[in-house]
Amino acid sequence: MNTDTLEKTAAIARENGLDAIVAASPENFAYIAGFVVPSHHVLRWRHSMLVVRPNAGPAVFAVDMEESTVAGRLPGVPLTGWGEFTDNAMEVFAGMLSDLSLAQGRIGIETDYLPARDMDTLRRALPKAEFVPAQDLFNHARMIKTPREIEFLHRLSRVADEGIAEALTAVDAGSSEMTLAAALTRGIYARGAQDFKFMIVATGERSQLPNVGPSDRVLVAGDICRVEIFPVIDGYHAGVCRSAYVGAPPDHAERIWAILSDATKSLLELIRPGASTRDIYEAYLKMIAPLNMPPIAFVGHGIGLHLHEDPYLGMTREWALEPGMVLGIEPLIYRTGFGFGLQNKDMVAVTETGCRLLSDATDTTELIRCGD
Repeated sequence: MNTDTLEKTAAIARENGLDAIVAASPENFAYIAGFVVPSHHVLRWRHSMLVVRPNAGPAVFAVDMEESTVAGRLPGVPLTGWGEFTDNAMEVFAGMLSDLSLAQGRIGIETDYLPARDMDTLRRALPKAEFVPAQDLFNHARMIKTPREIEFLHRLSRVADEGIAEALTAVDAGSSEMTLAAALTRGIYARGAQDFKFMIVATGERSQLPNVGPSDRVLVAGDICRVEIFPVIDGYHAGVCRSAYVGAPPDHAERIWAILSDATKSLLELIRPGASTRDIYEAYLKMIAPLNMPPIAFVGHGIGLHLHEDPYLGMTREWALEPGMVLGIEPLIYRTGFGFGLQNKDMVAVTETGCRLLSDATDTTELIRCGD
């Protein structure tokens, strides 16, 4: 159990007049419990939930298939199990809430995660309870990481950064994207990753495509290789992207990269408490204006238990940055007009006075050369 985020969640319940708050999604369960229930995120109906009360200890709810795992990871926490093929999960959960003296309580719950059918079952079973949407409370809490979370994300950032660097040294002209992907997965698992949520291996003309995995394409001299991965440990993600070339860089690549690299450095100088996400994005647009190439709608976003979290550094909504926020900062141009795309993505933590680079294993001032 993560005592820091447990206490933070209990305080949120107290501040919002809730008798309890329920973590129903895999992300918010892991936020408090400190681990991912193995089948929770792949079989949505296998509900595992944590009930946090402001003035009492937590209680956990788990499908029978995962009871032993949950009990082993949360010793001493009261556990209610339900049978995947014999019970209605929400009816059993309603009984658990009643046993916790919450049948007439004000309960925060993730109404955007639980299906409407399940919420209807809960409301019928507990007609005197008030169920309050809690997703925004969780999202806001998760924007500001605890010191433990920041160090954890630093570790994950190094897993991604070093794994990509190792993979790029393992390939050259004649290697396939699949070979690159295999080296990358070996690299992150060797460094402690438990899983990965998303991988981009895009080379040559495919480097212009935003989100593509590896193919059987063979690398040739002059290719750009755009590689991104999100390794996972205990539900947390770090996203790092690097761009490299095979043999010699294609025409215009170094000129474009110099502008993107300078943009990264300038963005790191702008990221500090109180800075406006919209102002940072507008400054970024000016940085890359000499390229006269189409930008994407944001240059960064929060990251942690989900690939993309608030805040976004774009024009659609404005946030003031706060200490403890962890951001993925990604200057990029997918369509340069020269048959390739370029991207750099780094993990950054907002500190009391500025920011701290978490993906600090690789010097990205210049394009990386494959095979070196």
